[in-house]
Amino acid sequence: MNCTLKYIENWLKANLNKERYEHSFGTAECAKLLAEKFCPEKIEKAYLAGLIHDCAKCLSKEETLSIIKNLPENLHLENGEIESPKTHHAPAGAVVANKEFGIEDDEILSAIRWHTIGKIGMSEFEKIIFIADKIEERTRPDEIKEPIKKVLTEKDGLNKALLVCYEGTIKSLVDRELRICTQTIDIYNELIKICCKI
Repeated sequence: MNCTLKYIENWLKANLNKERYEHSFGTAECAKLLAEKFCPEKIEKAYLAGLIHDCAKCLSKEETLSIIKNLPENLHLENGEIESPKTHHAPAGAVVANKEFGIEDDEILSAIRWHTIGKIGMSEFEKIIFIADKIEERTRPDEIKEPIKKVLTEKDGLNKALLVCYEGTIKSLVDRELRICTQTIDIYNELIKICCKI
């Protein structure tokens, strides 16, 4: 990283709206707490990844599309992802984090890249950032975060929390008659296998 935490905070304040800025700090705080429990050697890294995970969220549609059309191979888009504009800030965010903040840590960049749709075989660190984004205390409503937080205390808590996240996502998409990308279904099926030992 070639810049200070203060520079990042100022950049986020200038480039995110107020709610997204609060959400970024909430995610950083939550990621730090989750890392203390599940990945204690990566607490500072988790805070940083949580802080910058949404750095591309408030870019214009044109800026975001320009970035994702020129993604490096390691940040490629999955099938159907191009048709899901709400997820584009994640791969774009990994590029912004690298170019704007000088982040070269592959684990941080990957956690940013996959914090919206996720992927099969996420690392514990990636799971922490994914979950922190959903349950941070500053902006997330209780009805979303409480069922996820409840299972975090159980054995295999990270995977169970992910499963609850995907159940909620799929139900919400079905209720709104929106398309569900095949990757979401695949991840859900994989988590059912892991958590229920099918």
